[in-house]
Amino acid sequence: MAPPKLTKLELQIMDTFWNKGHCSVREIQEAFPALGRPAYTTVQTTVYRLEGKGALRCVKRISNANIFEAAISRSDAQSRLIDDLIGLFGGRTKPVMAHLIESGKLTMEDVKEAEATIKKLAKKENAK
Repeated sequence: MAPPKLTKLELQIMDTFWNKGHCSVREIQEAFPALGRPAYTTVQTTVYRLEGKGALRCVKRISNANIFEAAISRSDAQSRLIDDLIGLFGGRTKPVMAHLIESGKLTMEDVKEAEATIKKLAKKENAK
């Protein structure tokens, strides 16, 4: 099953789960910076939407508070975002790579990591 499509606020909330683990709605809301912090009800509604999408699951209930945990990994969510971005370019990766290079956001460390990944994938292909 493909990871769900997440909004910016949903990703910010998921980031709290990926960093902290189990959280209540109040803990998530308090994790936001005080300046620009979304209302409790906004966070609560978003958390229940994430649960409906299958990105979160309720693991226990303490009094009136539900405790949630991430049901998808950061890697899965990032992969979905990248696939969606590349889809906007008709599946072409060159415009994305060109932008990363021209903007200086692609570092030599990134290039070396990509080379290592390519070598690892090539070894898997050769082993088949």
